[in-house]
Amino acid sequence: MDTIKLADYLFARLRQLGVNSVFGVPGDYNLRLLDFVEPAKLSWVGNCNELNAAYSADGYARINGLSALVTTFGVGELSALNGIAGAYAERSPVIHIVGTPPRLAQSTRALMHHTFADGEYRRFAAMSTHITAAQTEITDAASAPDKIDWILQQALIHSRPVYLEIPDDMPDALVSAANLTKTVAVPTVPSTGKEPQIMSQILERMYTAKRPLILVDGESVALGVVDQLDTLIKNTGWPTWSTVYSKGLVNEQLPNVYGVYEAAFGDKPAKAYFESADLILTFGPHYSDTNSYFFTTIPTPAAAITFKDSSIQIGTDPICRDVSGKDLLLQLLQKLDSTRIPKATDAPPKVVTTLDGIKSSDPIAQDNFFRLVNPIFQEGDIILTETGTASHGGRNFLLPPKARVFGAVTWLSIGFMLPATLGAALAKREQKTPGNVTLIIGDGSLQMTAQEISTMIRQKLNILIIIINNDGYTIERVIHGRNQSYNDVAFWRHTQALSYFGADEDHVAKSTFTARTCGELQDALQKVQGGTGVRLVEAHMAREDVQGALLYLLNKQLAQEKKEE
Repeated sequence: MDTIKLADYLFARLRQLGVNSVFGVPGDYNLRLLDFVEPAKLSWVGNCNELNAAYSADGYARINGLSALVTTFGVGELSALNGIAGAYAERSPVIHIVGTPPRLAQSTRALMHHTFADGEYRRFAAMSTHITAAQTEITDAASAPDKIDWILQQALIHSRPVYLEIPDDMPDALVSAANLTKTVAVPTVPSTGKEPQIMSQILERMYTAKRPLILVDGESVALGVVDQLDTLIKNTGWPTWSTVYSKGLVNEQLPNVYGVYEAAFGDKPAKAYFESADLILTFGPHYSDTNSYFFTTIPTPAAAITFKDSSIQIGTDPICRDVSGKDLLLQLLQKLDSTRIPKATDAPPKVVTTLDGIKSSDPIAQDNFFRLVNPIFQEGDIILTETGTASHGGRNFLLPPKARVFGAVTWLSIGFMLPATLGAALAKREQKTPGNVTLIIGDGSLQMTAQEISTMIRQKLNILIIIINNDGYTIERVIHGRNQSYNDVAFWRHTQALSYFGADEDHVAKSTFTARTCGELQDALQKVQGGTGVRLVEAHMAREDVQGALLYLLNKQLAQEKKEE
């Protein structure tokens, strides 16, 4: 057909790009737009509020590669902005679609609701310019298809959220359907002519390295090289580490893959090897303080060859810009001479995690909890660990192949992981991939976004929720205010959560457990493993029980308190 309704065009484009579900909350400026969602064979996921919807869309995008969020003008979109900002910080491509007042109301500066009653309609869009990669406003039918295609392409190019305004009087507007025969895709990066010289330098460094290693960071997803990295890691056999952000992007079952590099907070032989390395191939770097253990895991510049989206840096040489890191890696794999790849003969030993020393009668603690949970994970699982002790402990899981861990990286918005779990589980179900979805979350974080458990139940998702009940914000206590009341939270009866949020009582009886000892935890995990629907296990721990970097912070605070006595 020559023409198509604007809303149909938008949702057809989303379907073409693999989006099958739309998150959001209805509001009077987006209702006409929402009329088109289900007829377009998209699933509408109505969230409990816009912030949770943004979190859910973020989680969906991290599994699916793209997601869509619909909010209403002003009150709705502003509620979502914290979630959009997190997606921007951690490179998750969310299409934020905002239903705005009709064009006539805007052009006449009518004093409409959801505004400041001053006739100004551009303030909210201006706010989003700081946390989205691109923005566009649909103002007429003639330019609408091109604007929609452009904004979708920007999300794919930058792997970040974008902002799309659709006035309430335009979902029914007829637009040209001609573009639908063409694909919205990331444009090819043109050759600069520098590539042969760059490749020669990289190969020379690789062939002459004495202590090489590979460091995979989380922006490797945006770089689009996850599969190629697997080949590189296998072909070289070089010691390979991940960061918090990239946990699970590489196969931790390979003998040369060591998990997360934690510098002084982790294994000493690993630290010694890393710091003495003469070549560190680094992919998708994301050097925030929390992702780099207070900047201690950043490679020495002289040793590093760093691959980014559109640049590469070899040692301390000037950055080579306008070259594709992905294309260079593809060329590298083609040109690499396996007979000249040096072996890392003095690689550190791998740390083996066991259940040794754990007794059934032992109280649950950080030291044993994560070791007890680890055996339930299977190939293809998605594990989400909320900001706090859950995220820190989850870094040391030994993952099966193709399992992913999403932990707290940079934005660290407490409560994010529960709605993100909803989005990730929905994307996983749509892709029909094997594996389970597990959320590990603290009692404090749970209170931020707990109502989205009801959406999980309504969507009939299979999710295991493990609540670490350590009596409040333990991560905040160890940072500052160990005994301050502001780090306390209200007492909740977690075992009644599924019932309150709408689960069938028979299901609740078979799917809700609480544990205080290691034996009780093992028994509960055995009962919920392989189950269906939303299942919940509450694990009680001491309020100041921490390990790793958090233990360092706690001891620092205790030392300061002793000094002040």
